[in-house]
Amino acid sequence: MSTAQLTEQPKKEHRKLSKGTLAKRIILITLGALFVAVGLEIFLVPNRVIDGGIVGVSIILSHLTGVKLGVLLFLFNMPFFFLGYKQIGKTFALSTLYGVIVLSIGTAYLHPVEVLTEDVLLASVFGGIILGIGVGIVIRYGGSLDGTEILAIMFNKQLPFSVGQVVMFFNIFILGSAGFVFGWDRAMYSLIAYFIAFKTIDITIEGFDETKSVWIISDMHREIGEALLHRLGRGVTYLQGEGAYTGDDKKVIFCVVTRLEEAKLKSIVEDIDPEAFLAVGNIHDVKGGRFKKRDIH
Repeated sequence: MSTAQLTEQPKKEHRKLSKGTLAKRIILITLGALFVAVGLEIFLVPNRVIDGGIVGVSIILSHLTGVKLGVLLFLFNMPFFFLGYKQIGKTFALSTLYGVIVLSIGTAYLHPVEVLTEDVLLASVFGGIILGIGVGIVIRYGGSLDGTEILAIMFNKQLPFSVGQVVMFFNIFILGSAGFVFGWDRAMYSLIAYFIAFKTIDITIEGFDETKSVWIISDMHREIGEALLHRLGRGVTYLQGEGAYTGDDKKVIFCVVTRLEEAKLKSIVEDIDPEAFLAVGNIHDVKGGRFKKRDIH
């Protein structure tokens, strides 16, 4: 269901959460788990569209055995709760356990609710969006709703594959299995829902204000740095570099901007030195210093 962001969880947590932080985490994990329950029971499951991971396995087995989805979600995730406790940490494991309990109860209560649409494409799109928002909220606030990633972390230590690659392998197998149970058209719709949820998770975790790191190499570094400081309002850092081919000393300008400021930055650099080397990359998160995303408003 979720992505490899779980690898970023600390293995040992030494700082005790304050009451306010703990209350906020509980509220948001509850909200995220309920979003997932809505995406599943109101959109995906009634239209025989599945998600990846343990959720996908639970949906398939619930259809085949008649056991309620919430019961299977709880039972199948329990082994991974204990693995997560050992591998990643107590706070993460307890957050995951709480999220899975809320998800299980939520699916049980929503099961009798009438579906909003019988159009499979609409159900796949909106179910994927709502599910992705829910999973993203839970991950952002320190938990998980699916044990596949924990299993992938364990396999990652034994196999020459990344956590993301192992998760993808599991999900391809699970989504492919849906073709034998629900039909191949439903398997293809499931891939659509999974892809939408995958992207929505990233947006939920990282936000729409994507942050960019910028590296500029120019003989006019001082002029460019002053222009970025005064015209763009962003601080810059000068780094010392050396050309590998020429051996010449080079000044490297490092700057962090928002996605909305990228075009203006490029224009400033182009105006001052059209021959400047410019590299722009995505940053997952920025904290500290003078950088504030609200500066763009």
